[in-house]
Amino acid sequence: MGGKVNCKSFLNGKAIPRHVALILDGNGRWARRRGLPRMAGHRAGAKVLPRAAEWCRDAGVEVLSVFCFSTENWNRPPAEVNGLLRLFDVLLRRNFPRLLRERIRLRWLGRPEGLPDRIVETLRALEKETAKFCDFQLCLAINYGGRDEMVRAVRRSRESSGKGPEDWPDLARLLDTADLPEVDLLIRTSGERRISNFLPLQSAYAELYFTDCLWPDFSREELRRALEDFGDRRRSFGTVAAEEDQDR
Repeated sequence: MGGKVNCKSFLNGKAIPRHVALILDGNGRWARRRGLPRMAGHRAGAKVLPRAAEWCRDAGVEVLSVFCFSTENWNRPPAEVNGLLRLFDVLLRRNFPRLLRERIRLRWLGRPEGLPDRIVETLRALEKETAKFCDFQLCLAINYGGRDEMVRAVRRSRESSGKGPEDWPDLARLLDTADLPEVDLLIRTSGERRISNFLPLQSAYAELYFTDCLWPDFSREELRRALEDFGDRRRSFGTVAAEEDQDR
């Protein structure tokens, strides 16, 4: 993923999120503003992802989950859907050696139904080949939806035990993100302020960061702002913060 970028230096000792989730939004608007077809925006955005992963890893983030293609995206025009699938195919194969070289573990979040066999096979091969790496994990959500993930998890529970999960730990073990830390920071680009069915359970206590920056324009500086904002927040997880408790 290129040379090292010193991202820790700009955090000044602030807390670093273990798990960052990214909603890559604004590709179409980026292209439209330039009089280009939508796929030009998707191709431009695809070039940013490897750099964003590098910046997160060098900052000390352990897991980066990226929303690439949702279960609802099948409703887009067929030409755009087919273009996205071709883009995924090319990018996965092109970056296969790079993931191995950089010792990055790839995880796939989502369901195989509907995806071309070629993409499914590549994703599974990447998961298998990189499973031994643990320092940094890149999770690609392709054909993923949070509600669909929950339904699949409950179905697996019933198939294995004859009943549904009894508590959150039971359910968490059946999710696509099993054994991963919950999301600490969720970033969405393009100015939209919603999570759009991306890791809803895993983001129950995540800090949310929304930026007007369109995804193809996302930069190291934009990531710095998001991480600094995270480091300035107080996270109580439903309890009373220590400072507030002392003031009572």
